[in-house]
Parts: sequence; C-alpha cells; structure tokens
Amino acid sequence: MRITRDNTMALIIDVQERILPVIDQADQTVARIVTLCRGLHLLGVPLTVTEQYPQGLGATLPAVRDAAGEEAPLLVKASFSCCDDPACMTHLEGQNRKVVILAGIETHVCVLQTALDLLERGLIPVVPVDAVSSRNPRDRETALVRLQQEGARLTTTESILFELTRSSAAPEFRDISRLIR
Repeated sequence: MRITRDNTMALIIDVQERILPVIDQADQTVARIVTLCRGLHLLGVPLTVTEQYPQGLGATLPAVRDAAGEEAPLLVKASFSCCDDPACMTHLEGQNRKVVILAGIETHVCVLQTALDLLERGLIPVVPVDAVSSRNPRDRETALVRLQQEGARLTTTESILFELTRSSAAPEFRDISRLIR
C-alpha cells in the first residue's frame, strides 16, 4: 500500500509542555515531530494538533505548534482516543482521507487507543516510530508491537516524508531533503 498526499492527514497528539520532562528521549522525539510537521506542511498534508487536559498538562510545545502551521486546528480533548472526542472525530471525518499519520505522546495510551479506533472505523493509522514516545521505554515498545499486530503501519519520519514526496523531481524534494539532514 502506497501512502499518497491526497489521501493522507496527520494527527499530532498531546505534545504538551508539562508532560515532556518525564517522557523518554523527549528531545529526540520532539525534534522528529517538528521535522515531520514541517515536511507534511511543505507537502500540503493537513495536520491537526490535539491537547489532552491542557489545564493540567499545559499547552502544546511552541516548536511543535509553529511547525504544524497556523492553519492546523488545535483540538482539546478529555478522552485518550482522539476518536472518542466528538469534535475531533467530526473534524477527521470531514477531511475525507483514509490514511492518518499519528505522532506524539504517549505511545501506549493516546496514540495506541486512537490507532485502534481508527482501524475499527476503516481508516489506516501510520505511526512514525521515531515521532512517538512514552514515559517508560517498555510501554512504548510494547505499544508498537501491539500497533503492528492490530494492523497499524509502522514507519519512520524520513521514510514517510520521502514516500509522500515520491520523486527527486518533486518540487518539494530539496526542502524535504534539507529537513531530514
């Protein structure tokens, strides 16, 4: 299955200021999320940012919010799965896209539950493994195994950006290449 720009959207899940200090490899994960957002923005793939209980967990990290772009909606949710939030689900359905790239935290809670619910709805979750994390590395690794067992597609930030670019002749190729370096 090839992933194409016209059939893909992205959810950047809960990359929030107050939880990041306890996230395993937070700096590397955030850097990959920022690269992913910038690349998807260059490629015209719609992005949506979510926040879980911002009163307690804080706002989305400014670097992530900036990389996603001003046009990326910010949806606040209380449920772990984005699909359990009516406003978020209405927004996703309105995109009319079958593939949903999921990045963010925590892998074993919000990312996993969102992916499982997307699969149940006939959508295809794609998870760049370098753009997700959890507090405990074992939780992250176990969630990635389960995601793959359940049918989610695992990839990396670089791989998905080049798959969406498709060719070195694409006008975005040079910019995407610079982002990856």
